[in-house]
Amino acid sequence: MMPFLDNLLASLPVFLAHVGVTLGMLVVGILAYEAITPYRELELVRAGNSAAGIALGSAILGLAIPLAACLARSVAVWDIVVWGVAALILQLAAFAIVAVVLKRLPDAIAKDETGAACVLASVQLAVALVIAAAVGG
Repeated sequence: MMPFLDNLLASLPVFLAHVGVTLGMLVVGILAYEAITPYRELELVRAGNSAAGIALGSAILGLAIPLAACLARSVAVWDIVVWGVAALILQLAAFAIVAVVLKRLPDAIAKDETGAACVLASVQLAVALVIAAAVGG
């Protein structure tokens, strides 16, 4: 075979494992986020609630950014898992902190108040960038 194809075939299983684990962690993170929020963003989004769309979209990005940094810096699947779990926990904690500071956050999201959703989105993305930088070293 050609050296390029040999290299591709040799590295493809590692690539697929790393991407698969990272995407799996993203799905778990999204499900965990949905579980800790007192409202169901997906249902609200389906009903046309823009604030819920902002909140859910920023949560997905906020979880994906540090996981992407974990993936970029990993040398083994366990690197992704260990640092990915830490990043996911910190992102979920960011939501909890915003919910405490903005005491009426769940009601605001349910009432489609985009101001509260924008604050939540900003915090989630800011925390995601800080975590990604920390993971990236």
